[in-house]
Amino acid sequence: MSGHSLVDWLRTQDEQVLVELLRARPDLATPPPADTSVLATRAGMRASVVRACEDLDAFTRTVLDALAIAGADTEPQPVTRINRLMGKGVPAARTKEAVQRLRELAVAWGPDTALSIVPAAAEVISQFPGNLGRAVPQLDEVDLPEALAKLDPAERRLLETLAAGPPIGRTKDAGRAVPLERAENPVQSLMARGLLLRRDNETVELPRQLGLLLRGDRPMGQVQVSQPELRVTGRGVSTVDSTAAGAALELLRHLEGLIALWSSEPPGVLRAGGLGVRELRRVAKELEIDEERATLLVELAVDAGLIDTSGGGEPEWVPTTHVEPFLAAAPDQQWATLAVGWLELPRLPALAGRRDERDKLLSPLSNELRRPNAVRERHRVLGVLAELPAGSCVGDVEDLVAALAWRAPARGGRMRDDLVRWIVAEATALGIVALGGLSTAGATLLNEGPGEAAKRMLDSLPEPIDHVLVQADLTVVAPGRLEPELAADIAAVADVESAGGATVYRITEKTVRRALDAGRTAAELHELFAKRSRTPIPQSLSYLIDDISRKHGQLRGGPAGSFLRCDDPALIAEVLANPDIARLELRRIAPTVLVSPLALIEVLEGLRESGYAPAAEGPDGAVVDLRPAGHRIPGRPQGARRLFSPARPSGEQLASVVRQIQAGDRAADAPRGAAVSTSVLGTAATMALLQKAADEGRMVWIGVVDSHGTASQQIVTPVRVAGGVLDAFDAVVDMVRRFPLHRITSTALVED
Repeated sequence: MSGHSLVDWLRTQDEQVLVELLRARPDLATPPPADTSVLATRAGMRASVVRACEDLDAFTRTVLDALAIAGADTEPQPVTRINRLMGKGVPAARTKEAVQRLRELAVAWGPDTALSIVPAAAEVISQFPGNLGRAVPQLDEVDLPEALAKLDPAERRLLETLAAGPPIGRTKDAGRAVPLERAENPVQSLMARGLLLRRDNETVELPRQLGLLLRGDRPMGQVQVSQPELRVTGRGVSTVDSTAAGAALELLRHLEGLIALWSSEPPGVLRAGGLGVRELRRVAKELEIDEERATLLVELAVDAGLIDTSGGGEPEWVPTTHVEPFLAAAPDQQWATLAVGWLELPRLPALAGRRDERDKLLSPLSNELRRPNAVRERHRVLGVLAELPAGSCVGDVEDLVAALAWRAPARGGRMRDDLVRWIVAEATALGIVALGGLSTAGATLLNEGPGEAAKRMLDSLPEPIDHVLVQADLTVVAPGRLEPELAADIAAVADVESAGGATVYRITEKTVRRALDAGRTAAELHELFAKRSRTPIPQSLSYLIDDISRKHGQLRGGPAGSFLRCDDPALIAEVLANPDIARLELRRIAPTVLVSPLALIEVLEGLRESGYAPAAEGPDGAVVDLRPAGHRIPGRPQGARRLFSPARPSGEQLASVVRQIQAGDRAADAPRGAAVSTSVLGTAATMALLQKAADEGRMVWIGVVDSHGTASQQIVTPVRVAGGVLDAFDAVVDMVRRFPLHRITSTALVED
């Protein structure tokens, strides 16, 4: 039979029930409790109860509210009363299930005829359990139905509004208490009758007894018994996966753009850390994306080690040496790196641009965006989508918000609902989620890790194509993902104008000159478009390439500092006579050769600014590309990503803790003789008593302190005492255990 206290009830439970309790509330097992009384004390502590109740669904929390309203924290209550409080339409079986869940967490205990809850539960669930106000003992003596019958319609409406919840209201009349005959409005009249409580000068509260009466057959209000419907649409696995693959490629393209931008113009680090608003807007403008996506990009890049702070007196955000290996990797591998990085990122990028409690603006990459619970929340949100059949999508993210709010209303605090929206938006940008459903690659990432997820993403990516479509307006259309070699060739001679299902490139004089500067010849460019275009090459493109190439490279420079050479002495004379480039300090050393003390790159840039088209050449006379590769700093070592997995003790470990607790109970209850204290009588007296017990085969009670400093009590039968160690048989674990004598604090013989 269950006892009246939590300690008594826990002692009546079998080992498996206690193992499941410790599994559900692992904080109770650290360090292992000495006995059941310690376990019960921990189970009733406020902080532990808060953690235990955090994952309760809305219905179970309502049942806990009903137990608190019934006073189960001070006196046991029958479950039949809880059923009445839950009201009409709530199945008794569902209430019983919720009560059982509370028992499993040791938040409630006792049989159905006498349920109790830990006192801390009434403190942590809500300021107004069931959206009801405080109980007023004086009203227990009042005939409330008769009092309500005397009210006028305005007074009745006011009470009914407060009864629906919340039970408090703000009014300037709260500060004026007047007799009933002088009342000028419903608030003053109700306060004078004692049917409305004054909390302060601006707040009134409806007493609990009135709220319950006005709610009639639904004392707890509208109880949401089940999770709100999650409306889903079958989009099909292939549609979801192809959409996710498109999003992943778009993200990778934007990331490459970010790396290129910060390679040439690294932004500074704010004094307080992070990235400035102006720099974030520059990224968004250059990449033609919104600031939320720009924030996500920079957070992912820094987390992946592709960008880091340069240090020094004026630190900057600079790409690292990890960039080149990353860009050389296949798209599926690049995606897996970013996806697992986001999933395990202990930060909330979506907080950037918002203000904290002190009205301070939160900056991207700043420490203020760090939120340790972000990882768990991502897994929780994606876990709901993972429960849906493959190819099924949630049509409206607000349905997902409502479902998660019902599953764990206490999670996330004020940001609870926003967290769901942010996580879904970011997962969609990464291709983990598409069209409101989890992609195959995303589901694999959750369950099997980034290696297998990359394979699934590779299956979803469109096959790379080996051709482009050259248009008459000097645009080049890539109708899909290009082969890496072709993509590099097109990127060298054209700039991306728009991207999506198809990428549109634009060819200009600048881009053709850029390709020639990089060492490509006019013949190679003609051959590229002739072989790779499925459409006829427009004459305008051929003319553009030929025209630029005729001018390109007529002037040739090399390090002297630097030199310029040209087969046309007239052009050399023209350059030398041009006053706009006098700053280059050019001088003639031969009819066709000029030299300068400046670096070659400065000379070439100066000539280009004045309208010339020089080219750089190497020692063998071949055209070389002198464009800077961009700033790079050493990257930090990158460890392997491990998916979030809360550390949980095994079933055998928990069973061992339970056996220790039961051993402590047995030791505490065992009748024993006078104890021998090691600290008072010394080790010799302890050894003598233990040796006597071993010779006579008697059980002893021992107090032990383990290596963590945790004290416990044991009942054992000594077998051997030697070498500073006690070997004793422990009936609880059915084995001989070893106890160092210096850890035994006291000993006593167990009396028959």
